[in-house]
Amino acid sequence: MPDHPRFFYDLRSPDAWLAAERVVEVLGEVPEFVPVDLGRLAAGDVGPFRCAAEVDAYLEDLARRATERGVLTPRWPHAWPPEETSFALLAATYAKQIGKVVAFSMACFRQAFNAGRDLADRDTVFLAGAAAEIHPAALAKGAELRGTAERLERATAEAAQAGVLDVPAVVVDGHAFHGDAELERAAEALAAR
Repeated sequence: MPDHPRFFYDLRSPDAWLAAERVVEVLGEVPEFVPVDLGRLAAGDVGPFRCAAEVDAYLEDLARRATERGVLTPRWPHAWPPEETSFALLAATYAKQIGKVVAFSMACFRQAFNAGRDLADRDTVFLAGAAAEIHPAALAKGAELRGTAERLERATAEAAQAGVLDVPAVVVDGHAFHGDAELERAAEALAAR
C-alpha cells in the first residue's frame, strides 16, 4: 500500500502558509502535516534576501499569487522573517502529538499572515492554540518537553532524507514536490497511483 502524502512546512514561511491554505483541496485528501525547522534543512534559512526591496518584491508576488488562488489577502507581520520561531515550531510539534496539528498550524499561519502578528511573540502562539482548543498551560509545557524538541529535530532530518530542500513540500511515494506551484503536480502523482 502506498504511503500517505506528507506536507512539510515551517510556520515562518509565507509560501508554506499559501500552500497550507490550498493543500487539502488540491490533493483531495488531508496529508500528514509535519512541522520542520527550515533553518536546519539543507537549503539554509528563510532569509536569502539581500535588501529590503527584495523582501518587498517577494511579499508583493506572494500577495498576487494568494489573490489569484482565492486565498485571503495577506497582512504581513511588521518584522518578517521573524527572528525567533522555535517556540511556535515546538508548539506545532506538540500539537501534532495530540492530534491537533492541522488546526493549530492553520491558526498560526493565519495569525502571522492574515492578522500580521509576530510568531516570535508567545501570545500569538497561545492565540493559535486557543483556536485549536489547546490550553495555554498545556501548550507551554508540551513545547518545553525534551521529547518535543527531539521530535522536531527528527521530523526535520526525515524531511531532508526525503529530498525536501525547502518548504513547503509535499512528499508522495518518495518524491518531493516543492512550493505552492507544485501542489498540482503532487496531486497528479497521487491520482496516478
